[in-house]
Amino acid sequence: MPLTDLRQYIEALRSLGEIQDIDAPVSLNLELGAIIRRCNETGAPAPLFKAFSDHPSGFRILGAPGGASRQAGRQLVRVATSLGLPPNSTGQDIVEAIAGSLDLPPIDPVIVDDAPCFENVRTGDDVDLNLLPVPLIHHGDGGRYLNTWGCIVARTPDGSWTNWSIARMMLVDGKRMSGIVAPQQHVGMVAKAWADIGKPMPFALALGVEPAIPFICGMPLPDYVNESGRLGALLGRPIKTVRCRTVDLEAPASAEILIEGHLHLDESVQEGPMGEFAGYVPLEPVMRRPVYRVSAISHRDDAILPVVAAGEPVEENHTAWGIPSAAQILHDLRAAGLAVTTAWMPLQAALHWLVVTVPRDWRRRTGIEESKALCEKIGKTIFATKAGAVVPKVIVLNDDVDPTDTDELVWAFATRCHPFLGHANFDHIDAAPLLAYLRTSEKVSGATGKIVYNCLPPDEWGEILPIRASFRHGYPPEIVDRVKRRWGEYGFR
Repeated sequence: MPLTDLRQYIEALRSLGEIQDIDAPVSLNLELGAIIRRCNETGAPAPLFKAFSDHPSGFRILGAPGGASRQAGRQLVRVATSLGLPPNSTGQDIVEAIAGSLDLPPIDPVIVDDAPCFENVRTGDDVDLNLLPVPLIHHGDGGRYLNTWGCIVARTPDGSWTNWSIARMMLVDGKRMSGIVAPQQHVGMVAKAWADIGKPMPFALALGVEPAIPFICGMPLPDYVNESGRLGALLGRPIKTVRCRTVDLEAPASAEILIEGHLHLDESVQEGPMGEFAGYVPLEPVMRRPVYRVSAISHRDDAILPVVAAGEPVEENHTAWGIPSAAQILHDLRAAGLAVTTAWMPLQAALHWLVVTVPRDWRRRTGIEESKALCEKIGKTIFATKAGAVVPKVIVLNDDVDPTDTDELVWAFATRCHPFLGHANFDHIDAAPLLAYLRTSEKVSGATGKIVYNCLPPDEWGEILPIRASFRHGYPPEIVDRVKRRWGEYGFR
């Protein structure tokens, strides 16, 4: 059965042992954020908060909605369940499913007449964002963040492109929010199109939507591609949307909370800092960001607000941004004629590494003879795409290594990467300003450089790979099978 709203998703997670109900009142002031952080770092079930010591009843909060699990063989159970895949799906399974859907025709959303979020509606002077349980998530955050796992809907003035995206939004007061609106990001492109005709951008913010939507919002699709249609192709069904009350937009009908209004690029307030995906609260001056002015708030009875506590891995930036990014890059590399087995952004690397694996016969299949030339083509392909914009470091390995296995990856990178030979350096390429290692001057200039680490065998070896001294690779198949069969006989559990 497809999971078409957040409440169905919560019950599905509950049946899988991935929900922890918290009935004791907790404070929105750091305590709730600290609980979510600990759940992320221990792989504990997603916490469902039902009462707050410093906010009236009537709302709930779901923490770590797309985090990783400590269940053996089910680390990505929340990701897989969100996308309608089996709960024991591996990282490679999920990447292949997303990448494969990119060649399917889009399935556009359908508009329905009504939605549960309109059980409670406030417009005009009655709008008050303070009625919502907005947490202070990290010690050091510059404010309280309402949007950490929501779908921002925006459409170009000519109606040709409807963009769904995800970006942080900080509460300013009862009627205003602010957040990063980067000009190179899609919401920034749409906002500029409105500013060019002298108007603020209409927006809708859908919070608590059906579980697959944040993953398409975090996916770096090419410009002018509608995320809703691509998600329909992935799920094999159209997403239901509903018309907003005060702006000319359609938002996901599954929303628990729906906020409408206009984004004003010509008005700014101080915003941030905020604990982010690299794992730090940035040490930088407070920035002035554009203002979202709110014209309507609608919500379900007993509405559920999802909250992400970004920071050290693993959290939703690494799953809902990293995994779809790897899938898009895998699709792009294959479209460029490269023999690529898989692509993966290791969760523990906080979006700073991308791993690409190739078969041992990549020379024959690509027509490229030298491994450095292959790395150069991989880098040129990746860094020219929107998906590759955030990636500063690429690791190229043979596909005898499973890049989703962190132990294997660390061993392979340590033992196969020559300190200075064969790597492809890309100087003066813009990097995402939130990358942790950048100096202030590099963030301002934008030109920093990137690298593709060549971890392939020396070219003179050809297709010959060294024998791995491991249980899986270092013994004949019949010995591996015999040891597995007799494991209990030896006295092991």
